[in-house]
Amino acid sequence: MSTIKKAYIAGGCFWGMEDLFRVRPGIVDTEVGYIGGENEFPTYRNHPGHAEGIELTYNPDETSFKQILDYFFRIHNPTTIDQQGNDRGSSYRSAIFIQNEEEKEIAEAVIKIVDDSNKWEGTIVTTLEPFTVFWPAEPEHQDYLVRIPNGYTCHFERFKESFV
Repeated sequence: MSTIKKAYIAGGCFWGMEDLFRVRPGIVDTEVGYIGGENEFPTYRNHPGHAEGIELTYNPDETSFKQILDYFFRIHNPTTIDQQGNDRGSSYRSAIFIQNEEEKEIAEAVIKIVDDSNKWEGTIVTTLEPFTVFWPAEPEHQDYLVRIPNGYTCHFERFKESFV
């Protein structure tokens, strides 16, 4: 068995992203939190510059970073700057938090594939940001849609077929 890996992405409200990714093949664990911002120990009420992100723990024998990004681009709108559904602001930006050069190359390639597909109206605006620290969100935000099945989400599978 390969070593377990982690990926860090943001695509709007973290509840919906977590709920869809939790059941994907190869995903071992999900955690919602804050990433890419200005303060240490951010909270839901105080996370300037942080995106509502998700930490995905995955088994590379069962899924890949490329497959994770493919699904990421199918469940949120990567063409809106700082917005998903009714949620607006930099907390809701589309971002991939890069941990190494290999992830950067894969992310750039997947973005080009998605952009070239013309399935989305508009250009992909997903940012590639360096991974720094992932701060887990408060317990009430973890597994939110499992605990509150009819809770708010703006995420859903917009495309069934893979981009890659």
